[in-house]
Amino acid sequence: MAIPVGTTGQDGSGQPSIARMRDCWMGGTHHSDADREFADQIAVCAPHLPYLVRAQRAWLDRLVRYLAEHGIRQFLDLGSGVPVEGHVHEVAQEVAPDNRVVYVDIDPEIVAEGRGILDGNPHAGFVQADIRRPREVLEALEVKQLLDLGEPVAVLLIDTLVHIPDSADPAALVSGYLDAMCSGSYLAISHFSASEQLNLGLGMFGEMFGTPPTVTLREPREVERFFADLDMVEPGVVPVTLWRPMSEYDMGRNPELAQVHAGVARKP
Repeated sequence: MAIPVGTTGQDGSGQPSIARMRDCWMGGTHHSDADREFADQIAVCAPHLPYLVRAQRAWLDRLVRYLAEHGIRQFLDLGSGVPVEGHVHEVAQEVAPDNRVVYVDIDPEIVAEGRGILDGNPHAGFVQADIRRPREVLEALEVKQLLDLGEPVAVLLIDTLVHIPDSADPAALVSGYLDAMCSGSYLAISHFSASEQLNLGLGMFGEMFGTPPTVTLREPREVERFFADLDMVEPGVVPVTLWRPMSEYDMGRNPELAQVHAGVARKP
């Protein structure tokens, strides 16, 4: 099954959603039977993926806390999926209740569900838009109401660019947002990279269940290019398990082998 470019969820077609499959693997409840069936099929072929998704969520928690503790009070989460328990607004507002968060997704069902989750939270909003159109996103009412682009903003692309092929110029997409941000803003990216284990899993899926999801895997050095002209936060682009782990649990076993890399950088 090919997932539409630029989305982490459904496009209203009723097809299984990558965003909701992640919810399955994290033990959530915001998914359908079709999502769970597809998630189970992927896990049969690539049993390490659910662990990597959970490790990425643990990194997101550490990332948001780091940014909030360093004075960031505004977050723009692009291609967010459903903001389930432990997502950006909960972590950020635990550090500072007035932290403001805007989620963006193209899927109308995810947006509707997300707005329901955020109901009653005056400092969080959800935009339905195609993240490949930065100007449209930044002109959205929720963004204008909640975010002051004259103050630093953290732009989050959490496992999002994997859905943007090189032909769609992901570097220009990133620049489209960063150019609108002031000095002191941050860019955070996590991205799956290629591995023999993952390639074997995708091949097995094709043999057993049909066409696997369409993704663009990138090596760490390719992810580093998205941070050009920014000041990298230590330790740079590394496996998510090695980005400022707080405990041995964060690192897990063989942390250097995690096929999801992440990095954070500050706009000078």
